[in-house]
Amino acid sequence: MNEVLKNMMTRRSIRSYTDRQISEEDLNTILSAAINAPSGMNLQTWHFTAITNAEILNRINKSIKAAFTRSTDSRLQERGHNENYCCYYHAPTLIIVSNEPTQWWAPMDCACALENIFLAATSLGIGSCWINQLGQTCDDPEVRSLLTELGIPSSHKVYGCAALGYASPESCIKEKKLKEHTISIIR
Repeated sequence: MNEVLKNMMTRRSIRSYTDRQISEEDLNTILSAAINAPSGMNLQTWHFTAITNAEILNRINKSIKAAFTRSTDSRLQERGHNENYCCYYHAPTLIIVSNEPTQWWAPMDCACALENIFLAATSLGIGSCWINQLGQTCDDPEVRSLLTELGIPSSHKVYGCAALGYASPESCIKEKKLKEHTISIIR
């Protein structure tokens, strides 16, 4: 199996990280992979915000938790009140992927970019995990204020984030069990 396919087949979500920060060179390589993803009509209306500052990551988590406490969903309320909850699993780096919601292909563009981020990270020995919580809460006034402060365009919606870092030795990496009957080939 070639290295590209092997990388795709072995990538798994990591939910426990060491404190070791990824290098600036690796972060730039990962961001380069993101901006080289396909985009609708090649308009590239997306924006990538990489955060390596632990204090800002903590502020993001607190803001999301506060938004969760205001939710009508009991599961989100529970997370919002849980002092140990961290939406990005304490990864040392978070990449926020946003886009113009007026573009109907915006979510797909961001999904392609996020997949490139995950595959690039895996190829560099860096763990990753898709993070949805900021996308769920980006319209909350407190969260939106923080996003604006971080330079995310006010017209953008967050479609997903990538937690990045080195897997903790205690990290539980599950074997992927492929669901049957998910492929049809018509000849």
